[in-house]
Amino acid sequence: MEAREIRKKFLEFFESKGHKVIPSARVLPENDPTVLFTTAGMHPLVPYLLGEPHPMGNRLANTQKCIRTGDIEEVGDTTHLTFFEMLGNWSLGDYFKEDAIKWSFEFLTSKEWLGIPLEKLAVTVFEGDDDAPRDEEAAGIWKELGVPEHRIAYMNKKANWWGPAGQTGPCGPDTEMFYWVGEGDAPMDSNPKTDEDNWVEIWNDVFMQYFKQDDGSFTPLEQQNVDTGMGLERVAAVLQGKKSAYETELFMPIIEKIEALTDQKYDDDPRGFRIIADHLRTATIMAGDGVVPSNNDQGYVMRRLMRRAIRWGKKMGIQEGFTATIAKKVIHILSDIFPELNQEEMILKIFRDEEEKFEKTIHAGLREFEKLQKRLEGDTIEGKAAFKLYDTYGYPIEMTEELAEEAGLKIDREGFDQCFKEHQEKSRAGAQQKFSGGLADDSAECTRLHTATHLLHQALRDVLGDHVYQKGSNITKERLRFDFNHDEKMTQEQLQEVENIINREIQNDLPVHFEIMDPDEAREKGVIGLFDDKYAQLDNKVKVYIMGDYSKEICGGPHVEHTGELTEFKITKEQASSAGIRRIKAVVKANSPEKF
Repeated sequence: MEAREIRKKFLEFFESKGHKVIPSARVLPENDPTVLFTTAGMHPLVPYLLGEPHPMGNRLANTQKCIRTGDIEEVGDTTHLTFFEMLGNWSLGDYFKEDAIKWSFEFLTSKEWLGIPLEKLAVTVFEGDDDAPRDEEAAGIWKELGVPEHRIAYMNKKANWWGPAGQTGPCGPDTEMFYWVGEGDAPMDSNPKTDEDNWVEIWNDVFMQYFKQDDGSFTPLEQQNVDTGMGLERVAAVLQGKKSAYETELFMPIIEKIEALTDQKYDDDPRGFRIIADHLRTATIMAGDGVVPSNNDQGYVMRRLMRRAIRWGKKMGIQEGFTATIAKKVIHILSDIFPELNQEEMILKIFRDEEEKFEKTIHAGLREFEKLQKRLEGDTIEGKAAFKLYDTYGYPIEMTEELAEEAGLKIDREGFDQCFKEHQEKSRAGAQQKFSGGLADDSAECTRLHTATHLLHQALRDVLGDHVYQKGSNITKERLRFDFNHDEKMTQEQLQEVENIINREIQNDLPVHFEIMDPDEAREKGVIGLFDDKYAQLDNKVKVYIMGDYSKEICGGPHVEHTGELTEFKITKEQASSAGIRRIKAVVKANSPEKF
């Protein structure tokens, strides 16, 4: 069964169970700095999982674009992907364990849907610990459905507990479904706990019963939710009897294009093919959602993916620019599902520009290597020197090793690895500090700052023009960061005018409320938001937050009830974020005598 049919069946099945199909959110989290990218289907729904009413109701389903980059270096094997589609369904305070499990079972085993034989399935449930009890309820439901006891494994929190997406947020025990991929029939004593190599996870039902606090404690949620996730690429591979997703129709057209470019065969040495296909596929999705390669945040990850793919392309003999060719193939495969990819000219330009920049980086790194070689005493390049080439000049260590080998030199790889490890630890510590709070944090500070982004968005459009649209936002308890498209540095007069407008509307103490609208109605009323074809395709509704007669914007929350709760707004910095994108940092003064 091909991925297109699996996706279609999944959404149709849950529509038949009263779910509304919603569009995929962008891979850039909206106003949520807890993670760099949308990592799971539940991530964009955090406000609704915490109790905000969703404009489409309390039963939802979709296919969500997800990016996970923690294991970039592992990509190239049969299992790792940096971008994947997560098919999911949600109950926002509606049904719970019984319906979720029964519907999962029906979709998997019914001949009308996936038709998987029962003997090919096994499940796991949470074994319990000091934070939450053993999930006998879930195990009992599986037994009622006919799953034999020896195919039910009780697993610890590492295996059967999900969330939160960031440091705090909704979470809970889960039950996971596995498919037998071993030879012949599964033995009686085989299940995912005793025989993990022969069972592949294909679906995960999360029961959100708790909220993880800043101190690591878990408190019960007032609204219990269900969040399920089925990785489309993995399920397609399993049902097609393929060794990995790379052998399915989601990847093979890309693989075949790489074969033509390299005059090599995938089966001879698949690792390089997988790295190029995965990384450029992910980068294409990023570009479609507004990411551009840079040295910071999401742009840094995109640059790293693209340059690793380019390096492997060169290693496999591709001398000419090729990334745009692969991106075009990705667009062809996925643009009907994700219409934001229908910006082909813009996306391909991003790829060509980055490949050209990397060529210059390679030449600059080569010059620095030659200088290093002249200064070298002995036959070994110190780890710190090799790391400087990587960190300062963007020169990959593998290329440095190749140059060293050609020159008859050695590299202190252990020293390089130590420098790299220290660099990662510093980056991780910085990220943990930076990406705290956000939409999953409904504190008063974050709520005020989130509300302020709406006023800032409209004020920028008033001062600079209607071409301005938000391109990203990052909120902590201390400040907001707002990215928007604009080609020129703002003048001091423009910044002051934006500040004055926002503070005027704060002084006007505008009432804040939301309305549920059809997209056409929202357009007619001048609402700010991304209106693309997916809204019309899905007969969707949007949630619009309205601040007096000044600001109308699609959003999920949280917000203050009156703009007067902000007291005063101040821009602290305006700078370039990337090509054509400006960034503003600002703070909001609370109702206290403290100064900024």
